[in-house]
Amino acid sequence: MPLFDVSACQSGADAAANNGINIFYTTYGHGHVKVLMIIGLAGTHDSWGPQIKGLTGTLTPNSDMLPDGGNNFEEDGVEVCAFDNRGVGQSSVPTKKSQYTTSIMAKDAIALMDHLGWRKAHVFGHSMGGMIACKLAALVPDRILSLALLNVTGGGYECLPKLDRVTLSIAFRFLRAKTPEQRAAVDLDTHYSKEYLEEYVENQKRREILYQEYVRGISSTGMQSSYGFDGQLNACWTHKLTQIDIESICSAGFLISVIHGRHDVIAQLCHAKRLAEKLHPCARMVELPGGHLVSHERTEEVNKALLGLLKASEQNLSPCEWTNLPAKSAGSGWKVTWISLSRPVLEGRSNLYFRAQIFEKLYIFLMYIVGLFLLAFDYLAIIVRRLKPVKVVPDVTEQKLVDTVSTGSSVYTMTNEQHICMSSN
Repeated sequence: MPLFDVSACQSGADAAANNGINIFYTTYGHGHVKVLMIIGLAGTHDSWGPQIKGLTGTLTPNSDMLPDGGNNFEEDGVEVCAFDNRGVGQSSVPTKKSQYTTSIMAKDAIALMDHLGWRKAHVFGHSMGGMIACKLAALVPDRILSLALLNVTGGGYECLPKLDRVTLSIAFRFLRAKTPEQRAAVDLDTHYSKEYLEEYVENQKRREILYQEYVRGISSTGMQSSYGFDGQLNACWTHKLTQIDIESICSAGFLISVIHGRHDVIAQLCHAKRLAEKLHPCARMVELPGGHLVSHERTEEVNKALLGLLKASEQNLSPCEWTNLPAKSAGSGWKVTWISLSRPVLEGRSNLYFRAQIFEKLYIFLMYIVGLFLLAFDYLAIIVRRLKPVKVVPDVTEQKLVDTVSTGSSVYTMTNEQHICMSSN
């Protein structure tokens, strides 16, 4: 399986900073349509399996193809490249958090495109991979043919899950998972909707089937190192799509699909909608029933949406023909051109906008802290209820045997020292 040295395709400070960083990648299928797939937090390249199969018709990497005609080139086909981000899988694992940002990881992806000789490509990103894809598109918009963002948010505080007991419990279990079995159990609740997991496949629940698959998969690749997980988490938390980034993406004019599961407990749907609105009129919003890994839960619908994006891009469909968002969703006065306006009224509105954003972030942060406190209180209450009182047996020399016998009119109290009879009247 191929590895490539990121620094070999970079120059200057980037090359120096990434010296010795290797990225593992695989390619599938053949054709003039090039698709780069970027996976999310803690995921490896094979997480794109259902989409690779749907786009290319095979899950056999090109490097495993026989040279005797088993990899015939198809002019109208699709070639896909999927890779392990730094910090996971077979790619290098830097030990410093500062070596993990969505901008740095986007430059990894650009270096990979250079290594493959791809001048332009369609870029698909899932979750953290969607954040990286956005940064990539902002850095080199002229190299993007289309953009698909699956279960993505704007990063930062938007990475916080829903503030309810169930989701916080999942997050707590995820952070504590130390074995493939523990990780597999929590991954299922993180990736899929409850309804999907409880469905029966023949005579067995889908949860049980997927659990065994996850344990095997995690065991074969190994648990992600703490350096990699902490680093990638840092990339999500520090990610921010600036107004300049949005301008850069929208001005390029390529088509964008924002695909999201309605029951995603990790990346909330409202944040994906907000991002789609910011990217209007280039963006189309696709809502599907499913969880965070909607690409697996609703494979057919997701693949249909991705193929539709490729087809529309190849046909040079205009953004106005592509979008399904109402015109008022284009920002309601906060269109990308606002940055260049300098009239006092607009300046006042922008100040109010930023103040509202700050208050919103503070509110969500405080609610998150309250949620954590309530969760901790619940766990403490459970522990206290399970504790049994300790019985203390007094010393024999000090113990007195007291028998109290009640009758209709008298109470008799006897000790080992005296016998007293007290009448009730």
